[in-house]
Amino acid sequence: MSDVNTMRVISQNVLGGPEVLREVEVERPRPRPNEVLVRVRAAGVNPTDWKHRANGGFLGEPPFVLGWDVSGEVAETGIGVAAFRPGDEVFGMLPYPFGHGSHAEYVIAPVRALTHKPASIDHIQAGALPLVSLTAWQALTEHADVRPGQRVLIHAAAGGVGHVAVQIAKARGAYVIGTASAGKHGFLREIGVDEAIDYHATDVTEAVRDVDVVLDTLGGETSVRSLRVLRPGGVVVSILPVGSEEFHTEAERLGVRAVRMLVDADRAGMRAIAELAESGRLRATIAGTFALADAAKAHELGDTGRTTGKLVLLAD
Repeated sequence: MSDVNTMRVISQNVLGGPEVLREVEVERPRPRPNEVLVRVRAAGVNPTDWKHRANGGFLGEPPFVLGWDVSGEVAETGIGVAAFRPGDEVFGMLPYPFGHGSHAEYVIAPVRALTHKPASIDHIQAGALPLVSLTAWQALTEHADVRPGQRVLIHAAAGGVGHVAVQIAKARGAYVIGTASAGKHGFLREIGVDEAIDYHATDVTEAVRDVDVVLDTLGGETSVRSLRVLRPGGVVVSILPVGSEEFHTEAERLGVRAVRMLVDADRAGMRAIAELAESGRLRATIAGTFALADAAKAHELGDTGRTTGKLVLLAD
């Protein structure tokens, strides 16, 4: 534990593999108006973290501290913060992509990026949920308006975004088709998938028809090919924000919609996620937990692309 004026963070000075991550001590920030300083207890690690570590992504060249998920306690509030007091347990997603920095002992967060953590879930759960859940929530509710009885296809349904998207779609009354390797079909059934498809053995876009909504977590050719499984007026929502213009031109030709999105910090969405978690209808599967100092080990596991659920750093 650092002294009262400093904090430990996981930083990097160059792009590269997990070995570039270093635990360093830096000055502890102070919250500005409408900001809070959060004592981090748990912070999820997502594919966007290891992609930014390796390639810079939206953040460009380091140094930087990664991490968008956060669960912890309010340590200090800035001027004008009325929603929280020091000691409140909170969770949320820092504004994506430029509000990063939760892989640390403390992090500054805009007050509207957070909501109160449900007492019924621990910090590991709360630290795992925000980015993947907000991504799925915004895709399925804001962009697709999933309604009871609709057919929803979720690609990579056992992944971080996929497995929470399944639960959110089921909570909204949808019939859910999920893709994953055959070994993960038992897990898919446990979380509520109605129909599991082994994408190694089956061409999903040939086997599935009359779908109202597709959640595309893969991008590339999958985005375009997924348009062909839709009913007229259906929608493919891709969480990969860049790709071929064919995605939009083919959608127009077929009389369906094509949406590309990036997740955005959202207190209303976080409140909805908190309610689902509180009621037991949404739970993150934890693939592994790691001490903050072992962030590189979490990235090594993430780099394999074979995890089911979420990886979480513990900053205690």
